[in-house]
Amino acid sequence: MLDGHAFNQALSNAGIDFYSGVPCSLLGAAMQDAAQQQTYVGAASEGEALAIAAGAWLAGCTPAVFLQNSGLGNLVNPLTSLNNPFGIPCLLVIGWRGMPGKLDEPQHEVMGAITSALLDLMGIAHHVLPENLPEATSVIQTSVQQMHETRMPVALLVRSGTFKNAVDSHDIKVRSFNELSSCNQIPQTGKLPTRFEVLQTFVDNTPDNAAVVATTGKCGRELYTIKDSSQHLYMVGAMGSASAVGLGIALKKESPVIVLDGDGAALMRLGTFATIGREAPSNLVHIMLDNAAHDSTGGQPTGSEHMNFCSIAAACGYLTYTRPIAINDFKTALSVSLSTKGPHFIHVPIETGSKADLARPNILPRDVATRLASFLKNIP
Repeated sequence: MLDGHAFNQALSNAGIDFYSGVPCSLLGAAMQDAAQQQTYVGAASEGEALAIAAGAWLAGCTPAVFLQNSGLGNLVNPLTSLNNPFGIPCLLVIGWRGMPGKLDEPQHEVMGAITSALLDLMGIAHHVLPENLPEATSVIQTSVQQMHETRMPVALLVRSGTFKNAVDSHDIKVRSFNELSSCNQIPQTGKLPTRFEVLQTFVDNTPDNAAVVATTGKCGRELYTIKDSSQHLYMVGAMGSASAVGLGIALKKESPVIVLDGDGAALMRLGTFATIGREAPSNLVHIMLDNAAHDSTGGQPTGSEHMNFCSIAAACGYLTYTRPIAINDFKTALSVSLSTKGPHFIHVPIETGSKADLARPNILPRDVATRLASFLKNIP
């Protein structure tokens, strides 16, 4: 059996220096050790964990994500539409519940039987983790080397009994609500701005050292139309993951990191708000452009008109949260957020619709990721 600390040390020796994930009992000892070493970022879902790790890779880290194979389905979208097209490697450490030939709970039977085949279908190389340290170390080194050579995720499948049992130990620190700042809810007056107007103001007032992660759909396309830059990451897929990618970058960099989100995307992975609030990166500015519609697919309603996103940000632990209506109010909110400690949330109501004949980025996602990683390498 493997000791959790020894396993993590083998990961570290192979170059792994950032961890995220969702708990699995088969990985408890390793995850507990990583958390105690303060190198682990717990996520609300497996897809969020992978997106956080992707941001950390862009910021220069070599990441690993812990998960149970029951959550592998939650990784299909980011694996195929984030890591694959952008060429972002990650070591997936997967607890193999329901492994054929192993008695397990009935809910793990189907996923246990198809885990290897599902990874094969997605083109994810995978290895079974040996139960003794020397062989495990060799497999880890081979897997990390594969990651670097292919710029693709590689998975380690962990069978039941591979790790020694974890000893229950946790220290939960609860922040009281009176530590949160008051919400600056600017009343709505007159016609709402368009997304293009907000993004034009954003580009005109964004510092040269800020990394920008734009959510999928019309947001990234309009940003690209206004200005293409090595500062920008256009999320052509992995809807809902922009804020998690931004978080991963912000945790490893001191310069500003700005997420341009949408209401539909934010609702898809609302749990990331809680993760951002808990990790509290002071350099993160989370901007949500809200038109209450899925603009890229025909304007279907998202339901965001019933949501108070500032209250959600407050409850999750964002340090400030503002709802500007007019362009000048947005400009002020952005300026304040870039000059004060965060994380900050700016909720911007906008009109539906987008600019006609909108261009699509003509640079490949992998090249977008490469140039952003180079940009981040040259700033603190």
